[in-house]
Amino acid sequence: MTEAVTPPSPSPSDPPSEALPPEEPGGSRADSASASAENAITPADIRDGAAVALLVGVAGVLLGVLWVWLAPRVQYVSNGEAVFLRNTEGEGRIGSDGTFLLLSAGLGALSAVAVFLWRRRGGVPLVIGLGVGSVFAALVGWRVGLWLGPTSDLVVAAGKAGKGVPFDAPMQLLAYGVLLGWPMVAILVHLGLTAVWGPKDPPAAEPWAGAYTTPDGLLPKPPQD
Repeated sequence: MTEAVTPPSPSPSDPPSEALPPEEPGGSRADSASASAENAITPADIRDGAAVALLVGVAGVLLGVLWVWLAPRVQYVSNGEAVFLRNTEGEGRIGSDGTFLLLSAGLGALSAVAVFLWRRRGGVPLVIGLGVGSVFAALVGWRVGLWLGPTSDLVVAAGKAGKGVPFDAPMQLLAYGVLLGWPMVAILVHLGLTAVWGPKDPPAAEPWAGAYTTPDGLLPKPPQD
């Protein structure tokens, strides 16, 4: 009589390949493809960025009007032969630059808040549109202020005012770096709002942490190095 032979049971340290959990075919590729589709720039995003650039740029007219209205004035006086500063120790020119910078910073923050409330999801085209529009708005505000302010022809202005009568000097920026106030504040405020209150990315999927299975039952998970 032949003796029955019992096949050896599989060793826990060497689980068969069939015991591993089946991997979903193309799962990782599908996840990466969906993530890429979500981050892709669409024509609608480009249109939104262009609209932001246009609207923010037009708002530069308001900057020019406020600058002419609020900036301290520098006055000249003529003796009939030459034109001189009425007050050589005055800080009107520096005050004009400071007023322009403060107005630019305030309008830059307002434009950033408005863009964020309009499109909370943000995006590269929106940020680029905000930056380009802010630079254009600063330039428009500067040129509009020069146009609305007193004439830059001092000879004509002195002739109209008369000898010994002070008259306002034209609007002028001594430090052209203040033109960067609007775009810098707008970009920083918008990025800050997006980082704090913008939509968050979904959490990454955690790796499978279950036990290995075999036809005979469950086996413990192999130790992690």
